Amino acid sequence: LSTGSTVSELIVIGEVGQNITVPCRYRVQNRKSLTSMCWGRDRCPNSKCSQTIIWTDGWRVTEQHSSRYQLKGDLQRGDVSLTIVNAREADSGTYCCRVEIPGWFNDQVINHKVVVQKARISTASPHTYTSEQTSGPGSTSESSFTVTRTWPLVSASGAPQTASTPCSDPSDCLDVTANLQNMSVSLPREQHPEHGLYIGIGSCAALLLTLILALVLT
Repeated sequence: LSTGSTVSELIVIGEVGQNITVPCRYRVQNRKSLTSMCWGRDRCPNSKCSQTIIWTDGWRVTEQHSSRYQLKGDLQRGDVSLTIVNAREADSGTYCCRVEIPGWFNDQVINHKVVVQKARISTASPHTYTSEQTSGPGSTSESSFTVTRTWPLVSASGAPQTASTPCSDPSDCLDVTANLQNMSVSLPREQHPEHGLYIGIGSCAALLLTLILALVLT
């Protein structure tokens, strides 16, 4: 072990709720080199530790102020780092690591400043989800809709009927003519006016031909 008192200071920063490890080590050459040490709150005094929180004889922990203060390192290799479990803001402050080395003023002394900060809180809402779509430069995205209209079909029953046999009597022919004049062809409202005009002309021509045939046959 090196002779002469060794004093140094380190800063350790952690967050609330985390396990914070405050480092401290000493050299171990053989089993006889193992020695006692202590951790305390506040700066190291001339001897021992003030407000002692944990002690070890070099082999095991002999005194422990709280289960939140633990020595998780390999003691037999000189790793006496202090672990603060589930750190709190009240754990902030100065910690003293004193390794007792035989002889006058030979102790290894390290003062650590521990800063425990509040956990960082994300400003994004945990219930907000954003979906974003991107397109290449100059490209545009368009939506097109095709509207298909189906026109109703004209059934054969709606078409004008013609006499299948010659008129046997002039009065019959007149009745046929009157019936043909009273009959109308219903056109779908959705059709264009030109289509209705063509159908009307065709119907008139059919009526005239029917009248001529009826007169000729009579």
